[in-house]
Amino acid sequence: MRILLTIPHLFDATGPVGGERRHGAFLATAFDRAAALANAINAIHQLFGGAQHILQIAQRRTEPANAAFRGEVHVVVCTTGGRHVLHQLTVSPAFFEHRETGAEPPLLGFECHAVLRDRFSDYDWYGYLEDDLVLHDPWLFVKLAWFSGHVGDEAVLIPNRFERGTKPLVNKAYIDGDLAAHVTTRWQNRDEMPELRSTVMGRSLLFRRPLNPHAGCFFLSAAQMGRWLGQPHFLDRDTSFVGPLESAATLGVMRTFRIYKPARENASFLEIEHSGTAFLDQLRPP
Repeated sequence: MRILLTIPHLFDATGPVGGERRHGAFLATAFDRAAALANAINAIHQLFGGAQHILQIAQRRTEPANAAFRGEVHVVVCTTGGRHVLHQLTVSPAFFEHRETGAEPPLLGFECHAVLRDRFSDYDWYGYLEDDLVLHDPWLFVKLAWFSGHVGDEAVLIPNRFERGTKPLVNKAYIDGDLAAHVTTRWQNRDEMPELRSTVMGRSLLFRRPLNPHAGCFFLSAAQMGRWLGQPHFLDRDTSFVGPLESAATLGVMRTFRIYKPARENASFLEIEHSGTAFLDQLRPP
């Protein structure tokens, strides 16, 4: 299994142009941003990299482990204008490739799309994740392959983003709740196959077409990536879904595929962690 994952990364301590401060590139310290990105990159290799072993204590040697899940992983981090904290990463230089671009900062995510296009046909899976998202599921691509095998390549399963609670109010929160219906109606028809049900390991699972398809990431098989590349809107840099960051992560995929997420009843079936507690910190007791 060969995997290509792209990450847009921006840090600017001077603040954003125009006063827009919603996003993590301007909200955290350099240390926090470096730690989040390092966690994201290290997790990818720990979950899917080829160097996974079991320690055979009696024989004082190691043997390969997780042969069915590991593969060859390439991570490309796209930056622009030298506005990054890559020099502070606690990550092996062999774990990622740095792609410096001349993009306008809000459009950096589309440079990741260009990397996916330029390296198409060399990988089995292609992906994009924002620089503060951390994967924890070694079965991610197994689950995605299972889903596509059941419903076809024209549907994409997207993880639910969550934050970890450290206070009694909330232990864990999924942060991409419903948007108003009109926000996405121009790009998706949620009445078309709105729900899918299946059984996995004796558990009944429900998948829904969400009112909020955004999760800051996507993962596509080679067949799905080829389908997206064939669309006239690929890499048109359309930013009309919420904003540039949300559009880079979600709009092109939403225009090409039926997007599903695990329903709230079984939200953890496919999930990805959002570093920090930026969303949880907004919660207050009723």
